[in-house]
Amino acid sequence: MAAQNKIPSFDLTRNYDRVREEVRVALDRVLETQHFILGPEVECLEKEIAAYLEVESAVGCASGTDALVLALMSLDLKEGDEVITTPFTFFATASCITRNGARPVFADVDPDTYNLDMGSVMDKVTPRTKAVLPVHLFGQMCRLELIRDELKERGIVLVEDCAQAIGAHRMIEKKVCRAGSVGDLGCFSFFPTKNLGCYGDGGMVSIPGSKVISDRIRSLRVHGSGKTYFHDEVGINSR
Repeated sequence: MAAQNKIPSFDLTRNYDRVREEVRVALDRVLETQHFILGPEVECLEKEIAAYLEVESAVGCASGTDALVLALMSLDLKEGDEVITTPFTFFATASCITRNGARPVFADVDPDTYNLDMGSVMDKVTPRTKAVLPVHLFGQMCRLELIRDELKERGIVLVEDCAQAIGAHRMIEKKVCRAGSVGDLGCFSFFPTKNLGCYGDGGMVSIPGSKVISDRIRSLRVHGSGKTYFHDEVGINSR
């Protein structure tokens, strides 16, 4: 029997071949500067992502999961609080809610897009609801403009899970709004299989409007430290 050529269903080497020299130059730059933790390369990416999304700031972290953890930590959730999200997602979306002491509440999904059904979300709102965590699936955005204003009026925070949708956008009030810029916080993953993947793992939190929240998330990602060796609260290690 003749040997068959195997074609991999997923092959990152083709992507690498297109940017090989660019990646090597960047790696050499890091090795020469010896900035292995955070540093100018991370700061540059944070500024570029913030500019692309047209938001106030963005904070890099170790993974998309950590982006969710950090975003929810900044909300000071407590036992009994509820966060409405989707059952059709990766495990981290719900697990990060429970890690922050809150209870995930699952709304239904739209059968055409598999994104959260906004009507179902509002049906799930109770006095205990502190946040809504929609997931933009398969490069398509949820219709957040249908609920954003009402959530704001009720004091409910809107946290976008953009792990599979960087670059996706919707026209909202005649303006192009990208995933991660519509809610109060956006969470991104740079896992190799994502829309924008890296060689390893990485994540980012986008903050459309609050410098106070941005500064706190920067502190939380380094064990709650705003100044070296001084810790204002317990954070995580997500550098």
